[in-house]
Amino acid sequence: MARFIKKQQKEIGASPDDFIFIGEKKIENAILRIIDYDKNSITEIPINSVEEAFAYQDKKTTTWFNIDGIDKISLMQQIAEGFLFDNFIIAEVMNTNARPKAQEYDNCLFLSIKMLQTKENSNLISFENLSLIITKSILISFQEKKGDVFEPVRNRIRKQKKRIINSGTDYLLFALLDVVIDNYIYILSVLGDKIENLEVKLLQNPEKSIINNINIHKRELNYLRKNILPAREMLINLTKMDSDFINHKNHIHFKELQNNINHAIEISDSYREILSDQLNIYHTSISTKLNDIMKFLTVFSVVFIPLTFIAGIYGTNFDVLPELHYKYSYFIMLGAMFFIAIGMLLYFKRKKWF
Repeated sequence: MARFIKKQQKEIGASPDDFIFIGEKKIENAILRIIDYDKNSITEIPINSVEEAFAYQDKKTTTWFNIDGIDKISLMQQIAEGFLFDNFIIAEVMNTNARPKAQEYDNCLFLSIKMLQTKENSNLISFENLSLIITKSILISFQEKKGDVFEPVRNRIRKQKKRIINSGTDYLLFALLDVVIDNYIYILSVLGDKIENLEVKLLQNPEKSIINNINIHKRELNYLRKNILPAREMLINLTKMDSDFINHKNHIHFKELQNNINHAIEISDSYREILSDQLNIYHTSISTKLNDIMKFLTVFSVVFIPLTFIAGIYGTNFDVLPELHYKYSYFIMLGAMFFIAIGMLLYFKRKKWF
C-alpha cells in the first residue's frame, strides 16, 4: 500500500462516528496498563478489562491508562461508553491514517500524532499512530503496538520526580509529546549521519550506487516531513487553545514543544538542500569525468589526423613518386610523423588543453 496516500474502500461512505479500524493490525491481543500516582503513592498494574479502569475516573490522583492494540471494536465501544466519550473521538482513534489533530470536547481533550521509528541498519522509517485523550484526572493513550518509547516517562514517575508527580494530566501529556518530538529529532540525526557519510563517498568516488542511496534518503526525508509538518500544525492549534484541561502555567511547556518541532523542520529542510546539492555534485562529477574522457579522445584523434594524412599519401597507388626509391624515405616519414605527434602534444600541454 502507498505510504503517502492511504484510503481503504470500507471508509468510503461510512459515517464519521462509525467504529471502523483503518490500518494494519500490529498486535494480536490488546494490552491494558494503569499507572496511578500522586506525591504520596504510585500504583502500576496491568489490567484485564476496561471496566477496571473506570474506577480511576473519580480519584483525585493522576492516572495514565495505556492501551496497546486498537483494532478490537468491542474494546473501543466499552471505552466510549464507560468514559462517556463521543463516538467520533473513538472513531478517530481507530483511524491510524488520520492527520494529527487537537480537538477539545465537553469532557475531554483529544490529540493524535504520528510516532516515527527507524531500525538500525535500515534506511526505512516507519510510523505508528498515537492518540491521547485527557480529562481532569485521567490520560488515556492508544498505541498500535507495545513499545518502550515512553519508558523514560514511566521511569520519571517511578522515581517520583517532583515536576511530573506534582502536576496533573496536562503535564503528563506534555511529557509524552516531548518524547515523540525528541524522537523526530533523533531520527533526523540518524538520517543526517547517513547523508553526511554519503557526501564523503560522493566526493571520493561518485559510484552509480550512490545515486540510489540519495534517492532513498530523499524519499525517506519527504516521508518524515509529511508526518512532522501536520504535527506542527497540531501543536500550534494546541498552544492557541484556551482549554480547561490544560493549566495555564503549563502553556510554556507546550510552547517549548512548538520550538522543538520547528527545529526539527529546520533540520529536515537543511538535509533536503544537502541531498539536492549531492545530486548536483553527482551529475557534475559524472559530466566532468565524461568531459575528461572526451578531451583525451579528442587529443588522441587530433594527433593522429596528420599522421593518417602522411600515411595516406604514401599509400596512394602511383608508380612515380619523387622520393619513392630513396632508401631513407621510410625513416624520414617515420621521423616526421614522430616529431609532428610530439610537437602537437607539447602545444596542447602548453595551452592546458589536457
